[in-house]
Amino acid sequence: MGLFDFFTKKKEQIQQEQAESLDKGLEKTKEGFFSKLSRAIVGKSRVDEEVLDELEEILISSDVGVETTVNIIRRIEARVARDKFTSTTELDSILREEIAGLLSESRSADVSGDFDTPLGVKPYVIMVVGVNGVGKTTTIGKLAAQYHKAGKKVVLGAGDTFRAAAVDQLKLWGERVGVPVIDHGMNTDPASVAYDAVKQGAETGADVVIVDTAGRLHTKINLMNELSKIKRVMQKISPEAPHEVLLVLDGSTGQNAFIQAQEFTKATDVTSLAITKLDGTAKGGVVIGISDQFKIPVKYIGVGERIEDLQVFNKRTFVDSLFKKD
Repeated sequence: MGLFDFFTKKKEQIQQEQAESLDKGLEKTKEGFFSKLSRAIVGKSRVDEEVLDELEEILISSDVGVETTVNIIRRIEARVARDKFTSTTELDSILREEIAGLLSESRSADVSGDFDTPLGVKPYVIMVVGVNGVGKTTTIGKLAAQYHKAGKKVVLGAGDTFRAAAVDQLKLWGERVGVPVIDHGMNTDPASVAYDAVKQGAETGADVVIVDTAGRLHTKINLMNELSKIKRVMQKISPEAPHEVLLVLDGSTGQNAFIQAQEFTKATDVTSLAITKLDGTAKGGVVIGISDQFKIPVKYIGVGERIEDLQVFNKRTFVDSLFKKD
């Protein structure tokens, strides 16, 4: 076997493992959604007003969100009106197309699944935000592991200095992955940690610097001021930093994730989303709703406990998995 064939086979194997992990992680969402959908269309041959009303309830109960649900229903109504007769057997494919369309409009990632950084940006600085308990620090650790595995040099900044557990947890991840963690301990200035992390990243030729921040929604003004200060001090080292502001949301909280997204998008310029804990919930529809309503690309999803279960989000793979029937 040639080297090219070896790497091609290895990549296909990884993609297959990721697809299986995604299928398993979305099991609860699929079970809840399709069992309700089957009951809604039993005995019916066409998509009529009654079926659409049922579908609306199903989408809302799957935490797709009211606005996004209304958007989907309107699109389907337009198709039914245009086609004159739409059978219930076509509903799966229509839904699949409309959901994929919404994700495309919100610029959600459509990538190969690689952990990479933009050419010419070094270090690539990611500021991670999100409330306590959503899996923020764990997501940072898994990101560091994935980037490190992809051959990238990584530096972490333990900027959630108001929670001792967050600093200690990130240091443990650093030891586990084999990447340096800049920390000043608890109750220190998070902006100072961010400054030193970006400084070390620049001086050591790091590819990626990932900076944690406090997971508090104390007041929007304080949060806004704190995140703005962190950005300003980073820019003393790297004028364009942070290159990405990643908001981590817990998918299992459903509508609470929408509220958190609202608060953080008001407080700072969020540029990407990571939605975690999708494997433990039937609320996977939250990925569709948040992506659609905030027009912020979903970049990562968490579908399990393993490092590899933090996946780069691919809208086509996600929609295919959501509608795959065993």
